Amino acid sequence: MDNTDDKNLDTLVSEITEFNEITLADIPNIDLYMDQVTTLFENKLYPLKRNEDDKIMTKTMINNYAKAKIFPPVKSKKYTKEQIILLSLIYNLKQSLSLADIGKIFKPVAKDMTEENKELISVENLYDTFLELKKEDENNFNEHFYKLLDRTKSKLKNLKNGENINNELILMVLNLIAEANMNIRMSQKIIDNFLNEKK
Repeated sequence: MDNTDDKNLDTLVSEITEFNEITLADIPNIDLYMDQVTTLFENKLYPLKRNEDDKIMTKTMINNYAKAKIFPPVKSKKYTKEQIILLSLIYNLKQSLSLADIGKIFKPVAKDMTEENKELISVENLYDTFLELKKEDENNFNEHFYKLLDRTKSKLKNLKNGENINNELILMVLNLIAEANMNIRMSQKIIDNFLNEKK
């Protein structure tokens, strides 16, 4: 890979490690109507779109999450701060997990929200802690990515036609997806073994 390719990769790594999230400060302390919720998501998370026409959060999506009973029922057609937080968490999870799995994750949270004697941290504290951990992971991704790239180049350098940029890029994609799949499988095992209510 030449210097130009390295600079292009630097740009891509920089783009995906930018912190693009709806923070607690972004969510008003008043209940929002559906259009206000979708606008909030669109305005804050538009950098995460792969294509310009992609939708971050739509009315149909929100209605599907409500039908799946992933978050508490909406009152007076307005969404509370806690519900907006849950929608943001769903947005993060839906790229890798089924709605059924997401429902299992949030079942104890939704139950605790209705209990007088709370057993879990508040939804706001859960979300804020998640955002802190996510930001730390994003900060560490740069180093991890370039270590993987160096390992890939090292494996290829002694192979015939190995030092071709396409070899490096294909292997990087394969390895990044393998890591993502391992994380998804581990998440599914946690859900199945600890968050799945036995029938």
